[in-house]
Amino acid sequence: MSKGFNVLNNPFLNKGTAFTKQERIDLGIEGLVPPFVQTLDQQVEQTYAQYQMRDTDLAKRLFLMEIFNENRVLFYKLFSEHVNEFMPIVYDPTIADTIENYSRLFVDPQNAAYLSINEPDQIEQVLKNAADGRDIKLIVVTDGEGILGIGDWGVQGVDISVGKLMVYTAAAGIDPKSVLPVSLDVGTNNQKLLDDDLYLGNRQPRVTGDKYYDFVDKFVDAAEKTFPNMYLHFEDFGRDNAANILNKYKDKILTFNDDIQGTGIITLAGILGALNISKQKLTDQVYLSFGAGTAGAGILKRIFDAMVEEGLSETEARKRFYMVDKQGLLFTDTEGLTPEQKPFARDRSEFENADELTNLNAVMKAVHPSIMVGTSTQPGSFTKEIIQEMAAHTERPIIFPLSNPTKLAEATAEDLINWTDGKALVATGVPAEPVKLNGVEYHIGQANNALVYPGLGLGALAVNAKLLSDGMINRAAHSLGGIVDPDQPGAAVLPPVTKLDQFSLTVAEGVADQAIKENLSDSTDAKAAVENLKWKPEY
Repeated sequence: MSKGFNVLNNPFLNKGTAFTKQERIDLGIEGLVPPFVQTLDQQVEQTYAQYQMRDTDLAKRLFLMEIFNENRVLFYKLFSEHVNEFMPIVYDPTIADTIENYSRLFVDPQNAAYLSINEPDQIEQVLKNAADGRDIKLIVVTDGEGILGIGDWGVQGVDISVGKLMVYTAAAGIDPKSVLPVSLDVGTNNQKLLDDDLYLGNRQPRVTGDKYYDFVDKFVDAAEKTFPNMYLHFEDFGRDNAANILNKYKDKILTFNDDIQGTGIITLAGILGALNISKQKLTDQVYLSFGAGTAGAGILKRIFDAMVEEGLSETEARKRFYMVDKQGLLFTDTEGLTPEQKPFARDRSEFENADELTNLNAVMKAVHPSIMVGTSTQPGSFTKEIIQEMAAHTERPIIFPLSNPTKLAEATAEDLINWTDGKALVATGVPAEPVKLNGVEYHIGQANNALVYPGLGLGALAVNAKLLSDGMINRAAHSLGGIVDPDQPGAAVLPPVTKLDQFSLTVAEGVADQAIKENLSDSTDAKAAVENLKWKPEY
């Protein structure tokens, strides 16, 4: 049994001033904390008051990280009581600031595993060191190449793994003792980091090719061996690697890529919510993706699959999709198409002015989509002219500017509502305030993967699913329906973050049930399995 400062310095054991008199004697910490015994509720009240004294979002996040590093129960109890307020502080968009300044702000490794491509033989031992005897069920791993919308941040990207796992616990009640953030440090191509004397990662260009994939393979093998009942979440890998890694492992182990699958799930859920409001059919829509990278292509594929499930043939469905990237509309002869882009590239023969379709404005006039999703990280690219052209040809345009953080968004919700006279059905990638127009308050859904991925992971883990199937993923997307009243004027297309714990449970039960139906689990009662796994922040 740990005693003395070993207890107070362990965030999984520490209760601070809430240790009882007897616990203080038994643990050898009498006199090491002030004598008054506080309740957890008193600690929460005290800590929240301290939080409110911080002036900036960054200062607030750094304060919350101090609590996280010291006392996990207190942190998650506080988080659970202020979910809507804390989400943009703990995670996106404020986390982008801490990632960009991670090395300079570094205080605590936060129980993460830092794996270096220069020391591949240490992988298994590092994982064991980081777990420190804990039964790890959930890993979020990143190589830091495609962080949010801000790019390559090397080892500093580990903060995204820490942040994702915080949301897993706060939203879905996954035991924080059972999670492990992992950084795969393969170098960085961010010259600013390479030139920074304080940078804490490998100061070398990114390793690519066979050596890179061998390193990833060794990590997966070691993780599977060390933690055999693990759910492996890949996060913010670069465009060239993310799909390759997912395709290699998705039919072998219980794994998930949030950028490809998670963003697709929440976007599909948002589109289904929008269609509930407009009373239209998914199979009648025309979809334009502005941004054809990992996220854009992953979202498009999820919407395509949903159209096929609703009765269209693959050929019929494919005709309804257009991808626009920096070079304009993607054609079959566009150089450098990825495997994910190729099935949706168009033939030039379809257009009389194909050579002119080199920008979003020209493409909009040529194809008149009813749905437009932005993952371009090109701020302001959804201009008034483009949006009004779209609105002139569809009764209720569905417009999702999903790029984040805020400074990279394609448009603001306020502009989209105003430019379309309230016709647009909008979801954004970052939190947005309601928009008032002509006496109606339009609530803006946030297409935040946190609405889905925590429940997805909880459901899969609860029934110890063998794999994460497309059926389980689609069940997650459809589980969000029914939480928002579509007939309410100004209704949001997605439920609010304030109900995060409620719909995480709904998603988890749906996912677990689907796994059982597909014989991917030996469990028989999804609801009971989910309830049994949920952790509650209490002493």
